[in-house]
Amino acid sequence: MSFKLVSDYMPKGDQGQAVEKLVKSLEAGNDHQTLMGVTGSGKTFTMANVIERIGKPTLIMSHNKTLAAQLYSEFKQFFPNNAVEYFVSYFDYFQPEAYIPRTDTYIEKDSSINEEIERLRLSTMGSLLTRKDVIVVASVSCIYGLGSPDDYEGSMIPVWQGQELERDEFLAQLVAMMFERNDIGFGRGKFRVRGDVVEVQPAYLDDTAIRVEFFGDEVDRISSVDVLTGAVIERIEKHTFFPAKQFVTSPDKMKKAMGMIRDEAKARVAWFEDNGKLVEAQRLRMRTDYDLEMMEEMGFCQGIENYSRHLTGREPGARPYTLLDFFRDDYLVVVDESHVSLPQVRGMFEGDRSRKTVLVDHGFRLPSAMDNRPLKYAEYFKMTNQRVYVSATPAAFEVVNSRPENKGFIPTHGDKKKGIDALRVRELKFKVSGADEDVEDFDVKQRGTSLIVEQVIRPTGLLDPEVSLRPLAGQIDDTIELCRGRVEKGERILVTTLTKKTAEDLTEYLQGVDLKVRYIHADVDAVERVEILRQLRAAEFDILVGINLLREGLDLPEVSLVCVLDADKEGFLRNDTSLIQTAGRAARHINGHCVLFCDTVTDSIQRLLDVTAHRRERQREHNEANGITPQSVKRAVQESLHDYLKESREAEKINSALVAEDETIYNAVEVIREMEAEMQEAATKLEFEKAAHLRDQVKQLKGRAGMKV
Repeated sequence: MSFKLVSDYMPKGDQGQAVEKLVKSLEAGNDHQTLMGVTGSGKTFTMANVIERIGKPTLIMSHNKTLAAQLYSEFKQFFPNNAVEYFVSYFDYFQPEAYIPRTDTYIEKDSSINEEIERLRLSTMGSLLTRKDVIVVASVSCIYGLGSPDDYEGSMIPVWQGQELERDEFLAQLVAMMFERNDIGFGRGKFRVRGDVVEVQPAYLDDTAIRVEFFGDEVDRISSVDVLTGAVIERIEKHTFFPAKQFVTSPDKMKKAMGMIRDEAKARVAWFEDNGKLVEAQRLRMRTDYDLEMMEEMGFCQGIENYSRHLTGREPGARPYTLLDFFRDDYLVVVDESHVSLPQVRGMFEGDRSRKTVLVDHGFRLPSAMDNRPLKYAEYFKMTNQRVYVSATPAAFEVVNSRPENKGFIPTHGDKKKGIDALRVRELKFKVSGADEDVEDFDVKQRGTSLIVEQVIRPTGLLDPEVSLRPLAGQIDDTIELCRGRVEKGERILVTTLTKKTAEDLTEYLQGVDLKVRYIHADVDAVERVEILRQLRAAEFDILVGINLLREGLDLPEVSLVCVLDADKEGFLRNDTSLIQTAGRAARHINGHCVLFCDTVTDSIQRLLDVTAHRRERQREHNEANGITPQSVKRAVQESLHDYLKESREAEKINSALVAEDETIYNAVEVIREMEAEMQEAATKLEFEKAAHLRDQVKQLKGRAGMKV
């Protein structure tokens, strides 16, 4: 099945030439290409058109869950008839296992799994094994270990009407796939049996179960049914059941793996004893024996992923299986905000290795646990064939490797010869292809050029924010004056500082001169950040002070002014990438303006000025040639999460009163059922903060009603 893009819009501005050039480069077989698109130019729509034209399964990587959720929602709308999947870490909370030798402190692994995200992950794995029209939006968690795709696919059970299959044999197969039998508490990953009727709720389906009816040793009928009411949704001829867990191993492999674990543990304990480390030897012996007993009796144990090398039959040091292994054929990789996402990929392995080394050295884990790890940087590139890097500010890596002569080049940590060090981005000279270059003249093979496609023209006709410089002396007074002018026009302002203390002090000072202002930084929790941004858009206050959060992915159409304090303090917060991204926050308003307070024009500031001048000239020429009048971006303000929670609390009080008045548990059950349904609906829409609050309220209500939580 091919990809079919559904949209009321056609490519506009620079989007058309960007699509053509990227498709041309990909069809020529180039490994690396970069889409350098300005904020608000519709990079997502461009990539959707590229995916439709190329027709390959696609992995879209983002550097955080929030942006991944936005991309997932957008691509679901673009491709309603194809499989668009969401694959991020399924932990609401995760505390990794660790040991601190200095204080002899062992920290046990602790985690809380989000069942809805786990369902989406399982759906992703199933789609990749059964379909070719798949788009997966993932975070960097896709480079972490998963079960073997061969084991997962080998455990799948196809069932069809008229098949010769005994009921008990079918039940045994379900158990082998990690399904649990529960005739009362039916739910995802469980099955129930009523005579010759078996109902299974696959872990990847939300509110639908599959009913298999037997007549003797034959499958008589298969139906999809509503989990809550049991009503038949439709009759189906065939259904394939996927495993209920991400890690599945056949009994033969499990038995063999347990033998290998015993052998490794015996050798490691002997090594500890020979070196006088008796505490470590005893610790390792007890832990391993307990884990083996659990695996033998229950089929799993706490921390079973640390034995993944034995369970999958890999050689020592071999890379783990990951989501990338589920892409069986050639596929396309799109790295969103690549200047942030690729460094994340690069840093994961070393961080994981340093923690596990301590555990292995002190007898908490076998050495084979080191092979339960994320992919190395070079391994990631060996497993991906063609990549499109998407960023308004591509780093040195993207620039250098988008040259055709570097086709097949695999980076390593020590390779600086070809410009892997991002600190050298200012020294790089590269050619950028823009709308002024004809698509036919776009050279995808010429040595010395870079396959960097520039997307500067916005569909709205907006120009990049004008950038002006002001001296550091009196920067606070100037900021106040600028803010008052914008507030009078009903526009909003962002102010960036260098430290959290400065942000808080500046907020207090501005409040003292009768300006409505809030601050935001890393100490403000995630739910509160969302609410602060909503309040800014809704004009509940006018000025937002921040540090590093006011950059990638922040969509605030009402912001017309960005003030950067101490802009000449060269560093991570004031390099060219940060300044360009920060200035771009005003790019969705027709009066967009960025003011830098500085006494010295640093290299980063000059780079911002040069890039802005180049883009504004291009954008102005395009508007004049096509008679376009720029228009500000308009987008509805989302509903307040706090208002929703207030309504929920009031509803809870009413429901609690009903329960107390009736003195029965019936009303409580009805209220809980409704709230759980609302929680599931919120999770399905990826509104995880809302779902988490509903979950907590359900727990409280169950506790008051004396029900098991």
